[in-house]
Amino acid sequence: MTRYAGRRAVVVGRATGIGLAIAKRLVEGGAEVVLAACTPQERADACAELGSAARVVDAGAPGSAVADGVDFVFADGVAAARPLLPLLAHGGAVVLTTAAPSSSAVRALAAELAPRGVRVNAVAPGCIEAPPGGFAPLPPLGRLGSAEEVARAALFLAEEATFTTGARLPVDGGLGPP
Repeated sequence: MTRYAGRRAVVVGRATGIGLAIAKRLVEGGAEVVLAACTPQERADACAELGSAARVVDAGAPGSAVADGVDFVFADGVAAARPLLPLLAHGGAVVLTTAAPSSSAVRALAAELAPRGVRVNAVAPGCIEAPPGGFAPLPPLGRLGSAEEVARAALFLAEEATFTTGARLPVDGGLGPP
């Protein structure tokens, strides 16, 4: 599949769970991907999972591994995304991938980047795959979600939601308000 062929993306935050699921879908779709990993073990695991189709770099400076013209930035927060903003191409997209950014923070960053044609949105995951031995309450849908489901929502906001900016999309099985 070449859905993302010719597109360039940076995924920062964690190279596990949601971040890794996003990187996998982008790579499968033909995108050039840089994935920032926090630890040597995360880097090794991500390289094993993605193969040579993606560059897995140290999370300390993912921007140094990327040139201008990035189409998508997926980050676990505004602070993680901010150093990459100058690299974004006109018409690019930022998708924040953690429940932490408030709706007002997402809207503020969206307003800041709108003159460059850059859209900013967030997915707000909740009830996603409980840790081993852990317990998570079930949402109204009656099951826990997966990192893959959050990745699909994030990619929708980045690629297809072309008239959407400043939105915070709950991906929580109906658990609560955004």
